[in-house]
Amino acid sequence: MKARDESLTKLINGTVQFVIPVFQRDYKWTEDDCRQLWKDTVGVATADPDARHFIGSFVYKRTDDVSPVFSRWLMIDGQQRLTTVMLLLAALRDHLQASDWNGDDPTPDRIDRQLLRNVDEPDRRKLKLTLRRHDHSTFQAILHGTDTIPHASPRIHENYRYFRKMVATVDPRVLYQGIGRLVIVRVRLEDRDDAQMIFESLNSTGVELSQSDLIRNFILMQLSVDEQDRLYDTYWHKIELLFRGHEHVLDDFARDYVALKTRARKQGRATEVYREFRQFFPGFCDSQHDLGGALADMLRFAGYYAAFRLGRNAPEYLGRPLRRLRRLVDVPAIAVMQLFHYHDEAQVLSSRGFEEALALLESYVLRRAVCGHQTRGYWPVFAALAYGLDGTAPLDDLKVGLARQSDSYRFPRNHEFRRQLREQELYGKRVCRVILERLENHNMKERTDTQLHSIEHIMPQTDDLSRDWRDMLGRDDWRTVQMEWLHRLGNLTLTRYNSEYSDRSFEYKKTCKGGFEESAVRLNKFVRNQNVWTSVQMKERGDRLAGRAVDIWPDLQVAPELIERAKELELRERAVARSVDQVKMSAHARHLFRLLSGRTEDLGARVVEIAETRSVSYHAPDFFMEVLPREYRLVLLLSPDVAEMEDDQGMVKDATQWKYFRGSRYRGGVAVYVDTEEDVDRSMALVRQALVMTGG
Repeated sequence: MKARDESLTKLINGTVQFVIPVFQRDYKWTEDDCRQLWKDTVGVATADPDARHFIGSFVYKRTDDVSPVFSRWLMIDGQQRLTTVMLLLAALRDHLQASDWNGDDPTPDRIDRQLLRNVDEPDRRKLKLTLRRHDHSTFQAILHGTDTIPHASPRIHENYRYFRKMVATVDPRVLYQGIGRLVIVRVRLEDRDDAQMIFESLNSTGVELSQSDLIRNFILMQLSVDEQDRLYDTYWHKIELLFRGHEHVLDDFARDYVALKTRARKQGRATEVYREFRQFFPGFCDSQHDLGGALADMLRFAGYYAAFRLGRNAPEYLGRPLRRLRRLVDVPAIAVMQLFHYHDEAQVLSSRGFEEALALLESYVLRRAVCGHQTRGYWPVFAALAYGLDGTAPLDDLKVGLARQSDSYRFPRNHEFRRQLREQELYGKRVCRVILERLENHNMKERTDTQLHSIEHIMPQTDDLSRDWRDMLGRDDWRTVQMEWLHRLGNLTLTRYNSEYSDRSFEYKKTCKGGFEESAVRLNKFVRNQNVWTSVQMKERGDRLAGRAVDIWPDLQVAPELIERAKELELRERAVARSVDQVKMSAHARHLFRLLSGRTEDLGARVVEIAETRSVSYHAPDFFMEVLPREYRLVLLLSPDVAEMEDDQGMVKDATQWKYFRGSRYRGGVAVYVDTEEDVDRSMALVRQALVMTGG
């Protein structure tokens, strides 16, 4: 690395070109930034003759495209400042031309030839600074002085126009002198220098780069300019287009993509996405044989992610299912990516199966919200569901994964969902409007546009109900009825006449212009046929709507044998992960254990032996025994209750009389002490009973 300070004009004078690589972000400086540069430039020009103004460091490295009379450099840091100074110089040149300036210094031709363009070089080398991506065509037109400037980069065009306005307010010689007093520290990197590390260090104190900015730089920085261009145009640019206008979602994609490929157990921090990507990606490139293969995989999954999170390029038949799920929660994105993969790439998930999978995920989330279950911490749930999908029957795998959730994240069944819809206050929940809109339009070809509709309480919310309402509900208990039924499903509907209805009587709401009798909203069909609106009508309507909701958001149906098979597979994976030889035992306990282990495995092929931290457990596939090693014996914890066991040997003890057993992971109802080889033989009848009682 070689560093020295010098004037900016000296850096760009001569036959030289600085190239902004494709891994750099677009031009970002605003008019406020330009205004500050203008003040600094004019200020230093009118200060002491020896004054200089430092505008920062410029870091660059040599490209492969060089010659004895032409130097071409890849700009690592300094793009924003150099681009802005070039716009200022172009504005000064164009002002001098337009105003017929006849001074000796500066002249439009000198600015153009010395500081903006290499006029004698071929087209590719014409400009002293070349930008990339959206900025290039606008910037190129300005530096070439063309009459028509493309609007591909509005920010570059606006900043140029700002400088054109400002240069007309000062003496051109003063401005030119100020530009000549702008000083930089130029840092030229050698081939051995780590450009990415230097880039990260330089940008750690400036305008913060997004995680996807850092990832793009990491992927492309070490490549040749031509290879950067090829891979950027072929892959990364297409990824960026998928998320244009939603760059934060690109960061989210990178986080979930790395998690999916590495099977992460926890969702990474938003600020750690780049660090995790940097650790993961080199090995992934090796697995995909080259960088192009890895980027192609990223592009495919980015398309899946954007289809779910942003609704972009989603297949038409999946548009509504994806939108409904996304409206409820966005964390299923990691699972949806995997479903897309098995649908598009592996082609083991049919279109109908994909729709069913999305409907199950939607039902899972919505049912839990209605039933008041925990809705935080969903990411590990959907990540585990994604990891659990295999290449043969992903829909079955999804159903099994949902069925095997812990109590905290279980799938609510029909009876619970229906009861909560009938009896719980639905108004105020985030899913309230979702439910009403879906009840209105489910399976309807002529759909009601509900965007401008609001939620209406048929029985009003006001604490001071009119006499008509009090008489209808019951003079003595109207308040009780109102409090009980006000926010329940049976009393809620959709309308565009909310302000007209207000707290008016039921008869008025029915018969006024646009009232329930004229309403085209299907949810109001039952209402318009009622003469009164009491708890009886609200209950009946709530029951009907709850019944429809149970059909719209389906229950989880999964074959019991699939769940059993999944349990057994998980147990066998745990069994091979750790050897029983790693469980600490005395020599005597180890001898007894080997006898017991061999006899237990002979009980059936479904028996799985798992080495725990300080014990060994047995499953078939449900737990039936845990072996706890002691200095001179083994303690067997069997799953049945003591009253269920037949004990001719007098070995059974009630395990519940102890609060816990040292080293145990499971709770058993029966304890058996094994001290000798004869005890092993006698205990096997009890072990066999425990196995049978658990279904093994």
